[in-house]
Amino acid sequence: MNNKQVAAFFDEIKAQIPLINAMELQDLLYDGHGLSLRAPLSPNINDKGTGFGGSLAALATLSGWCLTSLYARDADLQAGVVIAESHIRYLAPVTSHFTANVNLPSADVCKAFIRDLRDQGKAKWTLDVDIYDAKGHALSLIGTYVARMPS
Repeated sequence: MNNKQVAAFFDEIKAQIPLINAMELQDLLYDGHGLSLRAPLSPNINDKGTGFGGSLAALATLSGWCLTSLYARDADLQAGVVIAESHIRYLAPVTSHFTANVNLPSADVCKAFIRDLRDQGKAKWTLDVDIYDAKGHALSLIGTYVARMPS
């Protein structure tokens, strides 16, 4: 998937998910192996002047969702994606803009994911998403994402 297609995907989901605009998410980057998505601090701040935990959780969840969606599209599959389960660890307060990073799992998991999606119409995998700010690692999410082909 090229940069123009990734930008079109980002425009598409910004129109469908109002939270993306409220959080002022930006710089969605996807290279076929991993994804990053950035958020400024100011619209995502809490009463203590640090990043709001809900904003961090939303960014991490959305980043895994985007990676799953884009990976399926790379295989010419238009699957609906949801997060089925997640575990989040808040590691440090966020005091500046913050970025979520998520990489594809192993090649074997990726192959099985696409095979199951094609053959069974449904696939799931677990992704590790990390959020960093200028001071370092701030959040870790382990999430199970499910993709389903339209019936």
